[in-house]
Amino acid sequence: MTAGSKRAEPELRRSVTPWGSFSWGYSDVGADIFVGLGLVLAWAAGASNVAFLFAGIVYVCIGLAYTELAATYPVAGGGQYFVMRGLGDIFGFVAGWAVLLDFTIDVTLFAWTSVDYSSQLVPALVNSVHPWLHFGVVLGLVVGLCLLNVIGVRESTTFNGVVSALDVISETCILCFGFLFAFRPQLLIHTMQMHWPSSYDLMLGTSLAIISFVGLESISQAAQETQRPASIIPRTSVSLILTILIFALAYSNLALGLHPWHPITDAAGHSQQFWQIFPNNPDNQGKAVALLAAQVPYYGAFAALYVPVLGAVLLLISSNSGVFGSSRIAYAMSTSNLLPSLFARVDRKYRTPVISIVFFSAIAVVELIFAAAPALFPSVSSLYARFFHGENGLDFLADLYAFGAATSYSFVFLGLIGLRLTDPLSPRKFKIPLNIPMRFRGERVEFPFIAVIGFIGIFSILMFTLFTHPLGRIFGPSWLVLGLLFYLVYRRYRRLPVLRSQRRDWRNAQTEILRRAGELELMDEYLANVKASDARRAGLGT
Repeated sequence: MTAGSKRAEPELRRSVTPWGSFSWGYSDVGADIFVGLGLVLAWAAGASNVAFLFAGIVYVCIGLAYTELAATYPVAGGGQYFVMRGLGDIFGFVAGWAVLLDFTIDVTLFAWTSVDYSSQLVPALVNSVHPWLHFGVVLGLVVGLCLLNVIGVRESTTFNGVVSALDVISETCILCFGFLFAFRPQLLIHTMQMHWPSSYDLMLGTSLAIISFVGLESISQAAQETQRPASIIPRTSVSLILTILIFALAYSNLALGLHPWHPITDAAGHSQQFWQIFPNNPDNQGKAVALLAAQVPYYGAFAALYVPVLGAVLLLISSNSGVFGSSRIAYAMSTSNLLPSLFARVDRKYRTPVISIVFFSAIAVVELIFAAAPALFPSVSSLYARFFHGENGLDFLADLYAFGAATSYSFVFLGLIGLRLTDPLSPRKFKIPLNIPMRFRGERVEFPFIAVIGFIGIFSILMFTLFTHPLGRIFGPSWLVLGLLFYLVYRRYRRLPVLRSQRRDWRNAQTEILRRAGELELMDEYLANVKASDARRAGLGT
């Protein structure tokens, strides 16, 4: 990319409005409830609302951390950049590699569930009835999204905003009509008392609940394209946090107080508590919101027609954000010498990072093949039942999605703590509350107590994931180990520090970041802080 093209980019980067920033995040994280609700209800049963509450508290901490970091460091690298800057290159690679796992799973998982929601209106797409057709359509969507991103076609902010607005209105209507005409508080209490899950199932449900809150990375990635990010991102992020938290808690309580539950034994001999309108059928796990909406009095007949379509579109947009996001993260990691430079190559004709797009889309296809194998090949299904407790394709994708999210978020909290200690001079227009004043290396710093609480919470969910998900326990750590081996070989080949970090001028980098973001007042404040700090150190030195 030429210097002239770089100078032309800031105008584009500052084109995202407050609603555009909100819809950018909502088109990703807002789709998660369409996937996570059914998975959590299938396992956490009468404690589904508790599982969502625990994951929601952790999510609030994550959201506050991302809000502070994205407003302070408005760059496209997101969590990977924050961790690299706060903890060092190798930790930045691990965080980025975990995010890449999430993005590739994002592509497959949301394309899969987009087809599941479409099957509510087109029964021929039901996975258990026509597995090859279901697989072919999902594969076609993944390949199609890959090609669209290669030629430079991506969802516009306007289209995201329209779909997000329609979905917010739709989900609000479902909840309002549901609580007004169908919700029974006594049934909620009865369900929680009579169908409380085992400790194992509750941990499993909680680990799956976190996937309903994944996607805040999108706002931090859009920070470099947002007008006055230090001012806009806190407002849009807090609005998004509250919206998603309310929806997740409301949907889980509505589901528990809408219809009775009963136990069913699955094919592997494991007993689960299933919703009466959510029978023992993995196909229904992927379209729980549509099933719930159809049961709402008065509004349900209309919702049954459009919710599957709206859900399918929103999920497809989220799948596309996985293709786009994986290439963007790979590009950012490549420019930081965490991945080979070929991932940063931009095609001369299409001006897109073709290699990154194709490579990580290919990984998404491999994940799809593995997830679809039990339905496509009966012999593989019996092996899954024997070695992986009967997990189906959707379970496999959710396992890895939860593992990648919990791993990357754990490092983001550590990165936030590291940046508070090593970079106290950067102005933080938004700061996580409950800080402990202290001194570190001669500078006054504020230790973020909330980050410690958030780390304990998300690390607990990571442990739940490893303990309760057989496939996630194997393939999640394997992904990290293979990535680390590749990183070590690459750094040694390039004669770069293997276990240490490259020397970087973070002061000039921060000045340039704020200048490009249009935050000139914050840039002047940062330069004044640096000058005052240097003067204090010089005085102490004399």
